[in-house]
Amino acid sequence: MFDIDPVAFLITLAVVLPSLTIHEFAHAWTAYKFGDDTAKSMGRLTLNPIAHIDPIGTILVPLIAHVGWAKPVPVNFSVLTRWQMLLVAVAGPISNILMAIFLAIVYHIYNILPLPIIAPVKFFILIGIFMNLVFAVFNLLPIPPLDGSRIVYAGLKSPKAVQIYRYVSQFGIFIIIGLIYIGGFDLIVEPVIGFFFYLLRLPSLF
Repeated sequence: MFDIDPVAFLITLAVVLPSLTIHEFAHAWTAYKFGDDTAKSMGRLTLNPIAHIDPIGTILVPLIAHVGWAKPVPVNFSVLTRWQMLLVAVAGPISNILMAIFLAIVYHIYNILPLPIIAPVKFFILIGIFMNLVFAVFNLLPIPPLDGSRIVYAGLKSPKAVQIYRYVSQFGIFIIIGLIYIGGFDLIVEPVIGFFFYLLRLPSLF
């Protein structure tokens, strides 16, 4: 049994669901604009978070390791060019980075308002920035089924390379879990997020 603080659970859920929903919607919307209606036909071209929830990646893992993922948006690569594949893959992380920048602007605006109740709001905004950056950076790792692996796939040219990619994809979830277990988040993701916080002139959460 995990000893989970219910308040922390609700705060995390309130940040995780919108962040991942925007991420997956960006994938689906970009693919649809390029002529692939697979995601739309399966109900994934929506801002309804229920359509994108993965019980493990969206709920459990973010509470334990502060990283996470949603159900991958289905994409029919056969109707997309390699350039379009790449753009569909990066659309999710870019949406999270843009959301983090928007929230950072909101944070700095709140920072100059002399209101006594503003501190909890500012902290919640910082958590939102942090989680959006987590999803952006973590999902860019080149491990299936994360977005970084789709970027790699878009650049593969030989049938042998595609075959190797598909073989490794079978073990992607285990590689991700292993990476989290050995502290890969601290070694890879956290430093990048810290750099973003520095660029955005935000106080560190680490």
